[in-house]
Amino acid sequence: MALALFFGQLGRACAQEGVLQGSKTVLAVMRDGSRVPIATVQFTPVDRHKVAFKLTMDSARFTDHFLSMKEFKCLESAVEISCHVAYPYRNPQTITDGNLVWLEHSLLFLYKQPRDFGAKLWNGSYYRLEWQTGSLVGHAQAIDLNHISAPSATPDIPPYSPDLRDDVSPGARWIDHLVID
Repeated sequence: MALALFFGQLGRACAQEGVLQGSKTVLAVMRDGSRVPIATVQFTPVDRHKVAFKLTMDSARFTDHFLSMKEFKCLESAVEISCHVAYPYRNPQTITDGNLVWLEHSLLFLYKQPRDFGAKLWNGSYYRLEWQTGSLVGHAQAIDLNHISAPSATPDIPPYSPDLRDDVSPGARWIDHLVID
């Protein structure tokens, strides 16, 4: 209970400082430390406890890949191809009092080796967001994207609960982490 209260106060404090207002840039921080702007997110306060968001991927940064009978927008490198996976079902596109899961669900990726054919949906990346000095930083976690191949029986509950995510060692993924600034 004390931890939930702390995160609620932290979320309100950041919203009051303007961190969760207006347009922010989503940066992919690569394994080598380079930072690539991949999206913008527009934050609009709804009330004291809720902020709406609209994520817009920067399509000019991505290339089109047709993988496993589906088109994906991907970032390419010699070591890994990382493709944005738009969350396919309705969600409220809001965050509340430090609960950032719907924004996290909007930033799903899959990865593959350049030599691999098709997409292996069990190679999913989820970026768990936390506050760090006025920015949101998303730490990579491994997920199985097959988990969202069909709509959830409880659509108001985000499907990737902590028990369905595993931490990834820093540097294991080409997109090491995300920063929203």
